[in-house]
This record gives sequence, structure tokens and C-alpha cells, in this order.
Amino acid sequence: MTADTLSAAPARTTVRKVTGRRVLRSEWAKFWSLRSSWITLGVALFLLMLFGAIASATYSPDALPSDGPPGPGAGGDSDAVSLALTGVTFASLAIGVLGVLLSAGEYSTGMIRSTLAAVPRRLPVLWSKSAVIGAIALVLTTIAALAAFQLGALGLDGEKIALSLSDDGVLRSLAGAGAYLGLVAVFGVALGVLIRSSSGAIAALVGILLILPGLASLLPDSLYDTMNPYFPSNAGSAVYALQESSDSLSPGAGLAVFAGWVALTLAGAAYRLARTDA
Repeated sequence: MTADTLSAAPARTTVRKVTGRRVLRSEWAKFWSLRSSWITLGVALFLLMLFGAIASATYSPDALPSDGPPGPGAGGDSDAVSLALTGVTFASLAIGVLGVLLSAGEYSTGMIRSTLAAVPRRLPVLWSKSAVIGAIALVLTTIAALAAFQLGALGLDGEKIALSLSDDGVLRSLAGAGAYLGLVAVFGVALGVLIRSSSGAIAALVGILLILPGLASLLPDSLYDTMNPYFPSNAGSAVYALQESSDSLSPGAGLAVFAGWVALTLAGAAYRLARTDA
């Protein structure tokens, strides 16, 4: 065989099978390569710790009514956990936006076509995005919740409501905050894939988590009292409540209800991703 024949021979290429593990690694690398991921995640963690520390440092029992304010974990009087987790609402918006940007952002830039060309089965892309951001949000926000509680303990030193990590329910509540925020991140991914517009998905996220419970208050009282605990944000707040109030779900039930909302949205996103063109 001559040198000319060798040079004319086609080069062999190695074709690697698309597997769930490889798609997961790809989405992991994609997440950390985006500057918006670092910034938005950092903002969420900062807000969670900042508001918790401020609420604890400025706490004054004389300034509160006897029945206490409504808030995270408050079924009666305020407690150290509810103050430390004051920033969960703000952090949930940032984490949800991060999930939206991770999914809907690819539709805005057109990168979704390259992604789906590499993963023709499509659905592993959705599962991998959800798993990556859900795990990252779960771990980091749980750590941030612990940090917020420890910072708040400094401001509550000597107060009657002060608690320690060894007290009943404290670690469960802080871990519940991380679980809730991890699910919010997955919720954002699902909304992004379902709506395929960053602005539209963010508007839907804010509307569902913040505006919907307020609009529901216009319903007749009997209907509102029945529905109120099952709204996504209310069910989610029950997950990290230290004290279970009479008009809210238990932590386990709240987790199941909010996870159900997320699963339903993921199912809709999966259907659209599989059935319609990018």
C-alpha cells in the first residue's frame, strides 16, 4: 500500500454512546461555566444569610404583638429559626430565576438546538439539568441556612427565644429550608422548559410563589381556608416551619404537596420538550 493510498484513507473517528452519566457531566460543566450561575447563586446565598442575620440582630420582643407576626416557622411567637430563615422568600426567587436561566436561557441563545442534537432523546437533558441544579441548591442553601442560624444566634444571645442546633426540630427546619430551595430550583428549570422564555418563566415563577396566595385571599373565606395551605409557597414554608400552626400542613405533608407541584410542572415540561420542536 503506497503513501498516497494511506493519506487518502478516511480517518477513523470514535463515536461515544450518549449515556445519562455523560449528559449529567455535560450539564454540570455547563452550569459552572456560566457567569450568571455564579452570580445568581451567590446572590441567593447572600440574601438568605443577610436577612436572617439582620432579623435576628434587630429582634425586640417589646416591639411585637403578643401573638407574633406571621413568618417562616411562626405558628405563634417568633422563634430563632423563623428569624434566621427570614431570607428564604428572597432566596427562593433568586434560586428559581437561576433554574429558569439554566433552561430557558438556552432557548434565548439558540444553544438548545446544539444540546438536543447531541442528545436526541431529549428528556435526559431535562432530568440532568434538574438533578444538577437541585443538588447544588440543596447542599449550598442548607449550608447557608446553618450559617444564617449561627449568625442569628449571636444577635439573640440572652433572649428567651434563643435556640441551639441541638434543640428539637432545629436541624430538621434548617434542612427543610434547603430541601425547599432545592425544589424551587427544579421548579424554575421546569418552568423554563415549559414556557421557553426567560422573562415569561420568571413572571410565572413570581406569580405562583408570591402573587397567587394574595389573589386567593379574594375568594370566599371557607374556600380560601381550604385551599390556602396547598398553594406552592405555603406548602413549601411548612417544610421548614419549626412550629406547626393550626392552619398549615405538617412538614412532611408540605414537602409532599410542594414536590407534587414540581413534579406536575416537570411532567408538562417533559411532554413539551419531547413533542414539540425546539
